[in-house]
Order: sequence, then C-alpha cells, then structure tokens
Amino acid sequence: METPRVPRYYLGVDGGGTNCRVRLTDENLVTLAEVKNGRSNLQIDGGDPAYKAILDGTRDAFKAAGIDYAETANTHACFGMAGGRMDSARAEFTAREWPFASVTVYDDIDIAHAGALGGDEGGVIIVGTGSAAMSIVDGKRHQAGGWGFPIGDQMSGAILGRELVRYTVEAEDGLVEGSPLTKAVRDQLGGSNQSIMTWAFAIELDVKIISNDGSEGCDDALIGRAPGEYGKLMPLFFEYLEKGDPVAQKMIDIEFGYIETYVRWFKAHNAKVMAIVGGFGERLFPRLQQQYGDFVALPKFEPLHGAIILAKQNSTSN
Repeated sequence: METPRVPRYYLGVDGGGTNCRVRLTDENLVTLAEVKNGRSNLQIDGGDPAYKAILDGTRDAFKAAGIDYAETANTHACFGMAGGRMDSARAEFTAREWPFASVTVYDDIDIAHAGALGGDEGGVIIVGTGSAAMSIVDGKRHQAGGWGFPIGDQMSGAILGRELVRYTVEAEDGLVEGSPLTKAVRDQLGGSNQSIMTWAFAIELDVKIISNDGSEGCDDALIGRAPGEYGKLMPLFFEYLEKGDPVAQKMIDIEFGYIETYVRWFKAHNAKVMAIVGGFGERLFPRLQQQYGDFVALPKFEPLHGAIILAKQNSTSN
C-alpha cells in the first residue's frame, strides 16, 4: 500500500513596526489564508510582541484556511522582521520555540528584495515606518541603513514624522515660519507645545522604567513614543503636501536628501535599479520617478511574497 503523501506548506511573515502580516500557502505558493495583527519589531521589548504576533497570526491563518494547527509541523516558515538588522536579534528570535518544520529569520530588507526584484539582481529600499537599503550586484550582497529609530531609518515615515513634530514645536515658539500643516500637527497632538511634549514623552501612558535591582527609574534610559506613532503623521503630511503647504515641501526636501544619499551609494557599487518598497515610499514614487527616471522601479511582488519565496528556497535544505 502506497504511503500517503504528506502535504507541505509555507508560511511567510512580514513583520513591520506598525503591524505583522502572516500568509500561509500551499506547496505551489497559492495563498490559503492571510491575517494581520500587532506590531513586530525585534528591537521592541526583546522581541516578545513580535513572537506573540507571529504565533497568534499563525493560529489565525491555519484556522482561516481550515487546516489543522498540527500541520505546522509540515510548514516551513520565513520571517522578515523590522529591527532584524542585528545578527544577535535574529539569532535569538530563531532560537525561540516554534512549531514549524523549519524557521529562517531575516532582516525585513531581505524579503523586500526577494519580492521586489523577483530574484534578479539590483537594489531595493524600504521606505515605510522604518527604512533600509540592500542590493545584490554580481552575486555580492550590500546593505546599509536599517539601524532603527532614532539613530537610523533616515528615509522613514517615523523619522520624517519626528522632524515634522520638531519643526512644529519650533514654529509654535516663533523660531521658524509655521503653516497650516504645523497647526494641524499641533492640534492633532493636543493643541500646544506642552501637550506635544507630554505626547512625545508618553507621560499620559504612565509607563515606568524599572532597573535590574527592582527600583524605579534608570539614569541611562528614557521613555518616548514608538516609531510607529510618528509614522502615523504621514497621512496628514501627504494631505498638506498635495495642497502645496510650504512646510510640507520643506519636509519632502529633507526626505529626498536622505534618499539621494542612498541613490549615490547604490550607484557606487553599480546597482542598475532601485526598487521602492513600503507604503510611504510608494506614495513618493511618482516624484522619485520624475527625478531618477528608470533607475527607480515599483516592486514586482510585495515583501510578504518574498518571504514565501525564501521559505520555499530554504526548505530544500531541510
């Protein structure tokens, strides 16, 4: 009697700073279910929220597909994670207890590259809540950025949101010329610089830092708003950019200055194309195309499909 063939599944995760998307496919990469839930940056709370988001998302995806959760044992998983730039963070996350046949954890730029270029060489930038850049040229992998908020992520919605809030505070102090956009930001964050400061330091959330010895407070740590909270200002920014707001134009000039730095970096190692991935970046694409022409491109596939592609590729060694 012939032994029944064991089905194989692939699970991809696009773990962003704002939300976590989980997709389950069959062995032909046909989507069976897809779900979305909480934030999943590896640098937030030691990766615990990301771990919970993926496990919860996995259960939801299997339930939505009508497949027994026990089939995770026949599922190969690939996670592309915001905050995955650090080797140690990826290694620690991979070492957690997972129900899958295999798990590989990448920086989110890797799944973006796999999806955006469909396996071809070239460059890709992620421009979303965070930002990073990667290229493969002549078989060599290059990576820059992605070091996280606040020291990196220069092209991101979070950094531009932070710059917008800073400019708004300066405008309210009379140091720079304000605009309808700065007034809208002020009003959204409570109506005054006092309220903006309270918001920025997350005072109303009543969060406390506890030191290793159990005492409250820590001299070398500070509580503040997460990157995604600054990124939430981007719809407001685009609304006023489209109206020709002068401060919005100043902000777009800052953004394009950051992007230009990466364009020069790509061209220095002979990348022939730069795909733009991420909701913020794709909103900017028409303007980028005006400036850079055919050097910029929209992605062939989304990062989540890139995670599925890598899950299948990696499963061949298992």
